[in-house]
Amino acid sequence: MDMKKLMKQMQQAQAAAGKIQENLAAQTVEGTASGLVTVTMNGHGKVMGLKIQPEAVDPSDVEALEDLLLVALQDASAKADALQQEATRGLGLPGF
Repeated sequence: MDMKKLMKQMQQAQAAAGKIQENLAAQTVEGTASGLVTVTMNGHGKVMGLKIQPEAVDPSDVEALEDLLLVALQDASAKADALQQEATRGLGLPGF
C-alpha cells in the first residue's frame, strides 16, 4: 500500500475525529427523574448542570432525592452515549 496515501487517510481520520469531539462538547442532553431532578450533560458525558425542584427535597427522606439524582444521571448518560454513537456511526474507528 502507498505510504503517502495511508498517511493522508490517517490525517483525514484524525481531522474527522477532532471535529466530532468538538461537536460533542458543544451539544447537550438532559436527563430527568419524574420532572423533579434534571441533569444536563454535554456530548462527552460531562455534567454541565443540575436542577432540583423544591418539592424533591424532603429532609426526612434523603434516600428519595438520592434515587432521583441517580435516575436523572443515568438518563442523561444514556442520552450522551447515544449522541456519541450517532456522531461516530460509520467511521469504523475503534474507540469512537
